[in-house]
Amino acid sequence: MNSIIFSAGARILVALLLVFSIFMLLRGHNLPGGGFIGGLIGAVAFIVYALACGTKEAKAALRLSPEAIAMIGLGIALVAGLMAAPFGDALFTGQWFWIGGDSYQTAVFKPNTVLVFDVGVYLVVLGSIVSLACAFEEEV
Repeated sequence: MNSIIFSAGARILVALLLVFSIFMLLRGHNLPGGGFIGGLIGAVAFIVYALACGTKEAKAALRLSPEAIAMIGLGIALVAGLMAAPFGDALFTGQWFWIGGDSYQTAVFKPNTVLVFDVGVYLVVLGSIVSLACAFEEEV
């Protein structure tokens, strides 16, 4: 599309959608949301950008090909699932750690494998949906 108004509005909308997608990703394991819905919202942001500025610019804004992003996300999700093996738990069992403090309740930072898995799902959904949408856009 060759509209100056749509291009200018899309840049603002893309920024808002990406911030909201990260918000949905980070609140996911405690409240509704998570990697899947965050990835969908992020993909919508890049689809809007592709409609406004073209698929070449949208792929350039990603800095990596959408397929590579999906594969990196798949690897991250797999690593999160394999993190349970050293502790003798079944694959994809959530593991919680704490940094600072003498227990989980007093810890300053509480990383966990559930969030790492959600980040992997986020990247898989983002990459695959953007790849699919760009393929459809290039066909037309």
